[in-house]
Amino acid sequence: MTRHQQWNPSVIIIGTGFGGIGMAIQLKQAGFDQVTLLEKASRVGGTWRDNTYPGAACDVQSHLYSYSFEPKHDWSRKFGAQREIQAYMEHCVEKYGIGPHIRFNQSVTTASFDRSHNQWTVNTESGDTYTANVLITATGQLNRPAIPDIPGLESFKGVMFHSARWNHEYDLSGKRVAVIGTGASAIQFVPAIVPNVAKLDLYQRSAAWVLPKPDREFSDTEQALFKKLPLWDRAYRSLIYLKNETRALAFTRFNKLLDIFAQQAIKEAKARVTDPEKLEHIIPEYQIGCKRILISNDWYPAINQPHVSLITDGIGRVNASGVETVDGQHREADVIIFATGFRASEFLSPLQITGRDGNSLNDAWANGAKAFKGITVSGFPNLFMVYGPNTNLAHNSILYMLESQFRYVISALKALARYPDAAMDVREDRQSRYCQVVQHGLDGTVWDTGCTSWYLDAQGRNTVNWPGFTFSYRFATRSVDTADYTFSDPDVSH
Repeated sequence: MTRHQQWNPSVIIIGTGFGGIGMAIQLKQAGFDQVTLLEKASRVGGTWRDNTYPGAACDVQSHLYSYSFEPKHDWSRKFGAQREIQAYMEHCVEKYGIGPHIRFNQSVTTASFDRSHNQWTVNTESGDTYTANVLITATGQLNRPAIPDIPGLESFKGVMFHSARWNHEYDLSGKRVAVIGTGASAIQFVPAIVPNVAKLDLYQRSAAWVLPKPDREFSDTEQALFKKLPLWDRAYRSLIYLKNETRALAFTRFNKLLDIFAQQAIKEAKARVTDPEKLEHIIPEYQIGCKRILISNDWYPAINQPHVSLITDGIGRVNASGVETVDGQHREADVIIFATGFRASEFLSPLQITGRDGNSLNDAWANGAKAFKGITVSGFPNLFMVYGPNTNLAHNSILYMLESQFRYVISALKALARYPDAAMDVREDRQSRYCQVVQHGLDGTVWDTGCTSWYLDAQGRNTVNWPGFTFSYRFATRSVDTADYTFSDPDVSH
């Protein structure tokens, strides 16, 4: 084979959430059909498969929280619920013929790069081994539930589960429920379960800024218009995008603009919560936007219920019958539900990924996750990430970012195809320069105002968010500049 002939590299994708499914579809449409997707579960869907708690829904508008190349005209409401989003993803898998490429129940444990063949070898928990020229990780940032290290958890005699691993077989009716955490999942499931439980103790470490959710059902007429007038559907999606995109200015440069939303949240809380002690504790003291802003129409009414207790004292321990706070007060519980989020900054863990010189990605990221354009890492050739470091958003749809990454990865594979069997590795100096620019861009943003959030890693470095407009990221990832990379033949000496 000569250098100028096209080469069709084999590709392994880890994960079948929006990133993995969309990447596979785009690869196939670009002519790269040697694609294998490894999925740890028995079903596609990623975070939308895992988070089935009552009230689970998206906080990005439905028409924008879907692929641009596969519009859905019959969304039931402005903000899609979990089941409808899951069904949409399964529809995409079927329509674009991705199913035969998926290997289910294949939880990846290790991936190592073989310099002698310029290939990745991937091992799974079940003992299977896969090899490919290219490895793409699409494991997302919200896939590993975080459970706090509370003394005595193992002694609790009741039922315990994380919101992302909801126990649907356990009936909460008439039960004493302890909910630990007041993040995005609690905002949704607490109002859904409050009418049925006997008592709910809500343990809050810090309050969340909660805005009204502009949600409603679409009428049959609206759905028909979206379907019959594709231009209207596109225009509606574009208007949502533009409206959301303007908020980037408030998050990144003009934080004081967010105070308008803070006043709206305070007004809503005062109108809905009549208990003065609860009201005092549900208004955050930190700058709005420093942590994730949440949207809900029923959170404050749920908090206001007489059988709901808002507890702001720290948890000291858990014992056989309930939860004890640091002030020594014990509250009995039949069930403990953790609404404590995910290990968002621990990218790709617990996968063990070994690069070109036997170096571990965990070691490379010991001082914080870094990646060139959030996609490639120096020393790890032919490895690409979707939804990697510093590509998360607080103001718009992550699917827009994912589609930018799909385009970049395909551009990279087209460059790689011109060099059969080559290893494509981003230059360390280009990666370092890029990451410095990103971190500099995060200085002065609302996330830099002093609060503790899941955007920050153990060192206090923001490894999660993108500090700008989504269209600027799309421009930066429009195509691969091969000068950013080195291309090397297999090293037969290894």
